[in-house]
Amino acid sequence: MNIPFLDNWRKRHGGSRGTAVMEAAPHDAEGVAQLLSECELLRRQAESAGIDLADTPESLAALDQLLPRWRDDGPEALARLGNDAGLYLGTVVVRTVPGAVWQVWPSGRPVVRLASGREIDVVGAGLDWALDGAPELSQVYAEVSEA
Repeated sequence: MNIPFLDNWRKRHGGSRGTAVMEAAPHDAEGVAQLLSECELLRRQAESAGIDLADTPESLAALDQLLPRWRDDGPEALARLGNDAGLYLGTVVVRTVPGAVWQVWPSGRPVVRLASGREIDVVGAGLDWALDGAPELSQVYAEVSEA
């Protein structure tokens, strides 16, 4: 993944490829949020369907209405899209739910931690959505935003 800001961040913080999220978490929360919000494959899919991903709950509902043509693209593409969908869901939660922040598990898996302390496995939810269409991204958001 070629992300120009990440190369600059690595130079400033002495990080190497593949370790940016783990190393950035305690030092650069905004950098982590920016990295996790890229979702390049999902954004291309949405753009080709005429959906503007503006990091809003409404955009999650629009994604839920997409025809799942990606399910024919093979397991690797499906996994990448599901990962992107989860990261996008997390991005919307972090940007719109008060007190929600990205948290990175020791394994390197990003989750969203709510102000209550509850952790949401958004990547898992995104993979489920890409594979089965359920739960819908907007449904997960609604449940999280009420917590």
